[in-house]
Amino acid sequence: MKAQPFHWQEYLIEAVGLGLFMISASLVVAFVELPSSPLRQAIADPLLRRFLIGIAMGLTAIALIYSPWGKRSGAHINPSVTLTFWRLKKITFRDACFYILAQCLGGIAGIWLAGVLIGKAIADPAINYVVTTPGVAGDLVAFLAEFAISFGLMTMVLQVSNRANLSQFTGLFAGILVATYITLEAPISGMSMNPARTLGSAWSAQVWQSIWIYFTAPPMGMLLAAEAYLRLGKKRRNSELCCKLCPNGSTPCISPLCCQQCKL
Repeated sequence: MKAQPFHWQEYLIEAVGLGLFMISASLVVAFVELPSSPLRQAIADPLLRRFLIGIAMGLTAIALIYSPWGKRSGAHINPSVTLTFWRLKKITFRDACFYILAQCLGGIAGIWLAGVLIGKAIADPAINYVVTTPGVAGDLVAFLAEFAISFGLMTMVLQVSNRANLSQFTGLFAGILVATYITLEAPISGMSMNPARTLGSAWSAQVWQSIWIYFTAPPMGMLLAAEAYLRLGKKRRNSELCCKLCPNGSTPCISPLCCQQCKL
């Protein structure tokens, strides 16, 4: 039996993808939230400021998903997403492990590079390395919120990516959800959905408050979404389910376990 190759290029893409997302998050939050920023001085309403941050980060997610690199690796940039596709048997265990390792390293490197770009401003309380911590409602509410938004995102991904007439819009819908969640949910939990994203910030800021929430709720929410998808649609077990957020025929799949979408 022929041994499966290591997909080093895809692992690197996953690291770079989350790194770029973290850099973008840091720069956007600095531009919008730093007290010395003209935009911060002009907009007093925190909801409106979060809306602007949400739009910027939603567009960042969309750009990464539809980029040539994102199309190749699948643009998971999130251990929870990778674990879900492994559970659905669309990615091998070895590739899943290296994806997750790359994502974690990318998150840490991204925040470090953001600090190089904006200097001490990244430690300003208004930015604080864009850490994700529970809001005033406490840990339990934050956990439930992270679980709910993660479940919602993966449910959307599975439902949209498996419809031939909608699959190419999966990344667009994902970006819209990211923007919406940042605008409305961020005060509750910080809006992570991503253990590697939270780890990257916590590592640099040395803020480990309630980090268990972000290591458990997002993967649990997404895995439950996958279970619901399978159990509520048993006839779809062998459907054209792809491990990419932008199914395409221009790049190869990393796993022979994947679907026919990438061969269309």
